[in-house]
Amino acid sequence: MIDPVLAADAVSGITDGATVMISGFGTAGLPANLIDALVDHGARELTIVSNNAGNGDSGIAALLAAGQVRKIICSFPRQTDSYVFDALYRAGEVELELVPQGNLAERIRAAGAGIPAFYTPTGYGTQLADGKESRAFGGRGCVLEHALAADVALVAAKEADRFGNLVYNKTARNFGPIMAAAASLTIVEVGRILDDPLDPEIVVTPGIYVDRLVVTAPRRVLVGKESSGDQASQN
Repeated sequence: MIDPVLAADAVSGITDGATVMISGFGTAGLPANLIDALVDHGARELTIVSNNAGNGDSGIAALLAAGQVRKIICSFPRQTDSYVFDALYRAGEVELELVPQGNLAERIRAAGAGIPAFYTPTGYGTQLADGKESRAFGGRGCVLEHALAADVALVAAKEADRFGNLVYNKTARNFGPIMAAAASLTIVEVGRILDDPLDPEIVVTPGIYVDRLVVTAPRRVLVGKESSGDQASQN
């Protein structure tokens, strides 16, 4: 069984230069409390794998603003409130590897499944395929994409049981399950830990993929400089 720990203790072993996957689609499913703990921990030169490059001043944007990120691997680095990433990228202070969203998800899933690489038509014939092996299947050009693993995954889930089995809140599920399987160390923040085991029929992430649990109260994530705080992050 897994006993819950404090967020600060959960991230304390993350080292400089680590590759860290962070679940979330915007603020939905974002492990905001674990990110805050990572900012306080201070690990630097991180490679962050996530769907986007941060919103407003919190979450991944706070990691960027603290100068802790060397590289971002994501699908949507720019949006209306990505001003932290925008400024750092334009100044040459952070690297970007842009990956189409389906490719990003499949690269992560492949790592968790033990598949080293796969061919996909997405990106073929574009700048995203430069320097990559290509091949035609049934007359359709495809590019070889390599699996994407991480040292650590920070994931948000709705509930866990004492064995680390997880369920998620609707679309907050997004990247969490595949990231949990693709990392050497998976740290999960949950709204609560149940005393009774979850029904196996509803488990989304089996506890075998979960190493540490942190119980956190729901919190509001401010989006944008002038946010009124009306948008909440739902785990």
